[in-house]
Amino acid sequence: MRDNSKKNKTFNTKAAMVLYFLEGSKLLFALSILFSIMVTFLDMIGPKIIQYTVDYYISDTASDNGGSVPVYIGMIMGMLGKRDNVRDQLFYVALVVAGVAVLAAICRYLFRLLNTMGAENLIQRMRDRLFDHIMHLPFTWHGANHTGDIIQRCTSDVDTIKRFIAEQMSAFFRIIIRIVIAMYFMIGISPRLAFYSAIFIPIVVLYSCFFHGRIRDEFEKADTEEGKLSAIAQENLTGVRVVRAFGRELYEKERFEAKNETYTDLWIGLIRTLAAFWSSNDLISGLQILLVTAMGAVLCVGGKITVGEYIAFVSYNAMLTWPVRMLGRIISEMSKAGVSVDRLMYIMNSEVEKDREGATEPPMNQDITFDHVSYAYENGGTDVLKDVSFTIRAGKTFGILGGTGTGKSTLMYLMDRLYELPEGAGTIKVGDTDISDIKASWLRKNIGFVLQEPFLFSRTLSENIGITQKKTDIDMVKNAARIAALDETIENFAHGYDTFVGERGVTLSGGQKQRTAIAQMLISKPPVMVFDDSLSAVDTETDQKIRKALADNVGDSTVVLISHRITTLMNADNIIVLEKGRIAEQGTHQQLLDKGGLYKKIYDIQMQGI
Repeated sequence: MRDNSKKNKTFNTKAAMVLYFLEGSKLLFALSILFSIMVTFLDMIGPKIIQYTVDYYISDTASDNGGSVPVYIGMIMGMLGKRDNVRDQLFYVALVVAGVAVLAAICRYLFRLLNTMGAENLIQRMRDRLFDHIMHLPFTWHGANHTGDIIQRCTSDVDTIKRFIAEQMSAFFRIIIRIVIAMYFMIGISPRLAFYSAIFIPIVVLYSCFFHGRIRDEFEKADTEEGKLSAIAQENLTGVRVVRAFGRELYEKERFEAKNETYTDLWIGLIRTLAAFWSSNDLISGLQILLVTAMGAVLCVGGKITVGEYIAFVSYNAMLTWPVRMLGRIISEMSKAGVSVDRLMYIMNSEVEKDREGATEPPMNQDITFDHVSYAYENGGTDVLKDVSFTIRAGKTFGILGGTGTGKSTLMYLMDRLYELPEGAGTIKVGDTDISDIKASWLRKNIGFVLQEPFLFSRTLSENIGITQKKTDIDMVKNAARIAALDETIENFAHGYDTFVGERGVTLSGGQKQRTAIAQMLISKPPVMVFDDSLSAVDTETDQKIRKALADNVGDSTVVLISHRITTLMNADNIIVLEKGRIAEQGTHQQLLDKGGLYKKIYDIQMQGI
């Protein structure tokens, strides 16, 4: 289990979570913004050099000291020589402009490099932290959330946040600096003309804020639908064999297309809103350019500004137009990023599993006692288990028989703390220790589980069987396969133990998957072994062979057998029969037969078939 200080970390604001993800990338982004500011400043020098050249060297409209031109421009131009010399060789001015451009290009390269490095570090940290957090969330949380939606949050939403921080946020600082520098130079040329240019900035910001809410709401709906669409796709891809077996291809196709149509309609609606926003943005920017160009020409003809100043002002205004438009778009993109941050906050703020203070690691080769245990999947819901009490003796074989929905598997999930037993709903103890006082990692390490529908990874058979081992020992793998009656089957495969298992074990039969899962558990030799209907897909002869091999090889381990088959349970030291969440009967196979109750009825039905 992880350190509790990490597990319990929650985020009260979006900014707090974003800053958490930015750890390790802050310096890279800060340096990239610094070089971005330098690029902006160097881009702004060009028009001033042109203004100075036109007014001082060419048209003589400025005074000998360069008029209102900044000192650093005068120093740069002064190094080129006297006015008459420069007039004859204007390519010197071109060299200065080219030098500034080269320096700007170097800074732009460093900005792009550092920004990209920061972005990739950011997205790596986001994925790592999300994966780590999700892996430690309770089993019940995973049951309540669609896998496809979780994947969509960890891919599409992560990418949206990365793009906003790496592109829009860095652009935001660059735009603010560009606006400030440009307005400084523009006011120095003509305060009146600068006012005409600046008056459009608050207009752009205000109507961008107006669209912000609409874009956010529509994007949130589209993003949610994308998660549902991903969930359908994920379910069908992982359950393709079931879909094919029941001929549900057409139904699932129509279901997917209906959801896809809803998702597409939402995106079209969002695009309409964005199109209205972008086109109005372009219209306002065009009006601003028109007004500045026209009023600047009037002031120039009237002698209020020089030709060089007019050229410089128009250049600065052109440099300002796109950033102002981008400022509006950044506000709209903020809506999308805000939705994605909310969706990731839902994951990161979900409470992870945690141990009680002072949780211990007691010996697991002790009696396991269920004392008046009741459990419901939802608060206030119907109890799946009702006042259940029994003891699993250490080193013995314990059987659980019951129909579907009687709570057989739930008992074992509670014992393994995959489900947490609420306060006041009874106790489960290992020896004298309540399982709530045992470290979950220790509990699960010592309780081996084989499920009715085991999950196998896309790896070789030997890797799947030895998955709990740091280094696969082929002799241990073969021994575990022999006990699980899988060795002969594997030897008949062309590649033997190196046979590649498809996703979720799709290339194996149900019985082969179950036996692989049994071997997978046996190789770790846990002191408690739970077989949850894990022999349901094998034939009776193989079932008997596996049970005999288990009896000869489990040693002192406690074995819990959950099954619908009485033949699987009949040799158990103790058997409980569940009915509607309660223990209907308890005893050995012969004792239960002698009672003539539910167990005897099930036995007679099953024996008739044999």
